[in-house]
Amino acid sequence: MAQIVLVIHLLIAVALVAVVLIQRSEGGGLGIGGGGGAGVMSVRGTANLLTRITAVLAACFMATSLTLAILAGAHSRPEGLVQESPAMNPGAVERPADGAPAETAPTPPDEAPDLGSLPD
Repeated sequence: MAQIVLVIHLLIAVALVAVVLIQRSEGGGLGIGGGGGAGVMSVRGTANLLTRITAVLAACFMATSLTLAILAGAHSRPEGLVQESPAMNPGAVERPADGAPAETAPTPPDEAPDLGSLPD
């Protein structure tokens, strides 16, 4: 399902870029819709059509974006920002089972190591 929506999303994105580039802007743009009045549509009619097509493509692009976000979020399990760990919750430390030896902290060494004997 997500692959189909992704392909549709990419096609809409390419079409949206193409329609925006075709439109005549203040600076000229590609200006494919311009020219004399001899064409099938007038300049104003072409501009209105391209504006409507741009709006429809933008709405479809937003809809597919939201759909992809929902599909991507449906597969993940919600978790908190901070994961619970025994260090953060001291009351939840696991206790050894009955009859199991309790772990003890390591004992410190009797002497500090001689740092003078380490290689440079």
